[in-house]
Amino acid sequence: MQNPPFFSIVIPVYNEAENIEPMVREIQAALQGRAEPYEVIFVDDASSDDSPAVLQRLTSETGGIVRSLRHRRNFGQSAAVATGFRDARGAWVGTLDGDGQNDPADLPYMLDEARRLKVDCVTGVRAKRQDSFIRKFSSRVANRFRDAITGDRVADSGCGVRVLRTACALELPVFNGLHRFVPTLLRAKGYSVSEVPVNHRPRLRGVSKYGVHNRLWRGIRDCFGVRWFSVRSVPGERVEGGTEQGQGR
Repeated sequence: MQNPPFFSIVIPVYNEAENIEPMVREIQAALQGRAEPYEVIFVDDASSDDSPAVLQRLTSETGGIVRSLRHRRNFGQSAAVATGFRDARGAWVGTLDGDGQNDPADLPYMLDEARRLKVDCVTGVRAKRQDSFIRKFSSRVANRFRDAITGDRVADSGCGVRVLRTACALELPVFNGLHRFVPTLLRAKGYSVSEVPVNHRPRLRGVSKYGVHNRLWRGIRDCFGVRWFSVRSVPGERVEGGTEQGQGR
């Protein structure tokens, strides 16, 4: 890429070979005509399917707009998101789940809203979730429990589409379950978060990697750790002033 990106899009993938190229094409369509240069960072969490080959081809075909990183073993979605944050070159970073259920068309609107509202993060709320009853039920229970334990209210903490300043993303602690608590953790660090409704689509390709065990019970347990962190957290960006990239607005 000739110009450094302003917007970095991080997508964790694990055995999502069928979804990668359609997502890239949708991202290109969503951001076409915008002045800000962007990059798409796929973090391959040690996939055992054709994901690495697809990513290598797309990196070449897109002239470097698509980049990929590969974990040496499977560390989980939160670790992949954190790896992408660390490697992002833009002042702003967006996230999408790798299953194709998030709509990339929401990203430019969310980026514009974050800058218009002068907030540090805009996170999505899936207005009409295209998931099974058990997945929606487990998320509803976990959300209510999380709000009660953490003392923070987030309408849809499990939504994978959000936009935030990269400087804020780098202040987040890295642990299994991070991706479910990003808005709460940001507020604990003193950052501002706004919520907007986003599109949600059924999974068309591949299979889900989550069930009740690793969504509901793990999320409930993590709430206690997030509560501790929120109480003990220190504010981010503690130095007066800051670089243009640090402010990102």
